[in-house]
Amino acid sequence: MNLYEIPVTTIDGTPTTLAEYRGKVLLIVNVASKCVFTSQYAGLEALYRKHQDEGLVLLGFPCDQFGHQEPGTEADIQQFCSLKYNVSFPMFAKVKVNGEDAHPLYQFLKHEKRGTFWTTAIKWNFTKFLVDRVGRVVKRCGPAASASSLEKQVAKLLAT
Repeated sequence: MNLYEIPVTTIDGTPTTLAEYRGKVLLIVNVASKCVFTSQYAGLEALYRKHQDEGLVLLGFPCDQFGHQEPGTEADIQQFCSLKYNVSFPMFAKVKVNGEDAHPLYQFLKHEKRGTFWTTAIKWNFTKFLVDRVGRVVKRCGPAASASSLEKQVAKLLAT
């Protein structure tokens, strides 16, 4: 299975795949509303708005596996993101990123790009995966990496 065939569900409950993002540069992030890194929504949104016309798409996947930091429903998450951070990038239904029932997208991402010391587990919310226009995972960043720290690499991928 390739990245674009993986089934996902939008935050409003619509089943789909990532096929509509073929040919785009993707930044895929597991997000949470009550995390020490939640303020990163602002930087992620700014990066998205700056480069969306060039082909960047940021995809947010809420996750409640780390300290119960995404306790709300999809409607709660959508409202929070809209009101607090004016998020306009695509958001999806809650997923699990680790364990036996990790979402197939995160199984794929972790297989393609391992973390520190070759571990596969996601360590916390706001882990970021950068994907090139042909669906290759080119970078994995931990939660502390800001959106602005990825801008040069994003711009380079957008130019190709």
